[in-house]
Amino acid sequence: MVAHAEAPRGSLQHYFPGGKDQLIAEAVAWAGDYAARRVARIAERLADPTPGSLFAAMAAQWRDEFTAQGFDAGCPLVATVADTAATSDTLREAVGKAFDGWQRPVAATLEQLGVPPARSAALAVLMLSTLEGAIVLARAHRDVAPLDTVVAELRPLLDGAVDRRRRRASAGD
Repeated sequence: MVAHAEAPRGSLQHYFPGGKDQLIAEAVAWAGDYAARRVARIAERLADPTPGSLFAAMAAQWRDEFTAQGFDAGCPLVATVADTAATSDTLREAVGKAFDGWQRPVAATLEQLGVPPARSAALAVLMLSTLEGAIVLARAHRDVAPLDTVVAELRPLLDGAVDRRRRRASAGD
């Protein structure tokens, strides 16, 4: 890594005194923050602001990336868990924190879209785990069909979670 960056070997120890685990943990934290910001950008651009369209837009970003650039990319959070969670409590905790940081804005957005607070956190977990699973399957099969399938199946459930009375009340504000 240091050679690829053409940096002096001491740079790694200087900036990351915790070594490789610290470097990976900071990269994971950045990825979690990026995913959280991405949710906010997606929500702002929704033409049809519903929970199902939020999930569809989240999946569409992966669909577009796979279609344009191939199936080599994946979620760095999943990769870190798969590669290091069993051997490093520090990295497992960092990934857990990054997922929590991604889940919170999804849950908050669901609430803004009319999902009751009692369900929003659980549905955010469902959305993220479903999306991550579909990403893994899409990469394994080199086909975006799993993304399309999870959107088609999860959209009615997500949209059905909206408290119509609450949504009407907030629309009148």
